[in-house]
Amino acid sequence: MKNPVRWLLRVPVPWVFVLAYLVGAALERRVRLGLGLSVPRAASLTVGVVLLAAGAVIAGWGLPIFHRVGTTTVPGQSSDRLVTWGPYRFTRNPMYVGLTLAYLGEAALLRQLWPLPLLVLVLAYVQWMVIPLEESRLREAFGEDYTAYCGQVRRWL
Repeated sequence: MKNPVRWLLRVPVPWVFVLAYLVGAALERRVRLGLGLSVPRAASLTVGVVLLAAGAVIAGWGLPIFHRVGTTTVPGQSSDRLVTWGPYRFTRNPMYVGLTLAYLGEAALLRQLWPLPLLVLVLAYVQWMVIPLEESRLREAFGEDYTAYCGQVRRWL
């Protein structure tokens, strides 16, 4: 039986984050929870800016590396080069870590709560659908080198 969520793999992962956030923002407009008001506005702005900026830097750091070495950023496509430097020294998925931080930063900046449960769904999708596909392709392409890399660097943080 085909996996019913497999069609999502055609959607670039950054867009999955964006679309989930937009759905959360729409829910926020329709169904106010009122819990965000207990956090001082200055605190949510500060936390939001820091998280959004850190996320953008981390997510963006990997892109020029991939372009420089001429390998793909598309899940499921075969990579030409195993990237283990830059942010990939700290996490095997810095772009997803960065997108997550940016998402949280946006929610803090806008003081929105509804996007948060949707982020859990996005991360579950990335963890159990996207990353396993990427890892299987990387194991096929790089074998023991990739296995050794996985032993040294964690999937997330």
